[in-house]
Amino acid sequence: QINFVACQLFALLAAFWFRIYLGPSHASSAVRHAFATLFGIYFAVFCFGWYSIHLFVLVMMNYGIMTMASIPNIHRYSFVVAMGYLTLCHISRIYIFHYGILTTDFSGPLMIITQKITTLACQLHDGIGRQAEELTAEQNRLAVKTRPSLLEYLSYLLNFMSIIAGPCSNYKDYIAFIEGRHVHLKLLEVNWKQKGYDRLPDPSPTGAVMYKLCITLVSLILFLTLTKNFPMAYIIDNEFLDKTPFLSRLGYLYVVTQAAKPKYYFAWTLADAVNNAAGYGFSGVDERGTFRWDLLSNLNIWNIETATSFKVYIENWNIQTAAWLKRVCYDRAPWYPTALTFLLSALWHGVYPGYYFTFLTGILITLAARAIRNNCRHHFLSSVPLKRAYDVVTWVVTQLSVSYTVAPFVMLAVEPTIKFYKSMYFHMHILSILVLLMLPIRPQAHSIRKPQNQDMQNSVKNK
Repeated sequence: QINFVACQLFALLAAFWFRIYLGPSHASSAVRHAFATLFGIYFAVFCFGWYSIHLFVLVMMNYGIMTMASIPNIHRYSFVVAMGYLTLCHISRIYIFHYGILTTDFSGPLMIITQKITTLACQLHDGIGRQAEELTAEQNRLAVKTRPSLLEYLSYLLNFMSIIAGPCSNYKDYIAFIEGRHVHLKLLEVNWKQKGYDRLPDPSPTGAVMYKLCITLVSLILFLTLTKNFPMAYIIDNEFLDKTPFLSRLGYLYVVTQAAKPKYYFAWTLADAVNNAAGYGFSGVDERGTFRWDLLSNLNIWNIETATSFKVYIENWNIQTAAWLKRVCYDRAPWYPTALTFLLSALWHGVYPGYYFTFLTGILITLAARAIRNNCRHHFLSSVPLKRAYDVVTWVVTQLSVSYTVAPFVMLAVEPTIKFYKSMYFHMHILSILVLLMLPIRPQAHSIRKPQNQDMQNSVKNK
């Protein structure tokens, strides 16, 4: 953890230096690629020692696939090799290290690199192996038309801004950043003459970086004061279970879940700040004319803490991983895209049994929450007081449901997970099943994923 924090703080300083002294106007793209790669390799070796060889082995194996594999199969081979290697490393943590979290845990960076490898392979397949009319609008926008050089490939996967804690970004966005086109392309989406500008503005990321560093500092303080004082393991302590009433245990479960969050808030927000400090992450201008630097943001804390449904909560947690799952799996799965996406998410996280308890429980509660919302919500929209009451109740239920669902994710093993759910009388499982049995399931409006040209043709026919 000390190495992680030291590397990220050093990366933050390096990012400011990179933007000021190695900006596109001061250095060529090759120089920027080279420095970003060398810094990233150094950070990986410093933080993970000889374990970092796993990162380099996976990267080079997939570079061989990218250069030699046929385009129709490049995304399949890359996916199998990357996910297979990642899964083998996950398995080693159970059967070799006995559920231990290594002091030099390289699985996090390996998971990010796996996302990037599979993202690039799919987008390269789209750009070279498929016709434009076969692609969705997003796939067309992100399609990669030429195989990257070795330097571009290494820079994308191993750059110092994201090698430690991510996040995953799209290859075309990253190349545009290195070549100095990243911000310019986003600004061109706005008519600045109507806003009174004679030329394109030059947005600075400094304000966004300072704001995110403040969040990082608060998260670090909460982590140091709360996380260690409210361990998740205490909720299955025998003395605690014998002396504490059920409602008090439920309240304490929410507290320990809240105490576990600052670690993620700290790591993801700091990683976002590092990328912004380097000048990467500009996402455009909002309706108020404010420059946004959230292209790579992995969470929205306010939306998480005020979520009144499972859907809203999930959409604002680990945002970039959700985007990766959509682009690599959901949008490409020929059958059962939702089930396959959940399965890939579980496999990507690891092979700990607790992960699968969490995902299976989450599916059940999500279906039940959807049934309640579809059958009951419209009754509470007739007046403001009723709507507020509904929001308060759904907020409480959502937060407690999330706490109930993610506890196994922290416990990891089967025995403590079963003990925990027994102490909670499996109440969320039982209530969810009863809801699904008692409430009618209204059919969802399924959106068919059509190629871009098909949408245009249908629009012309309707006219």
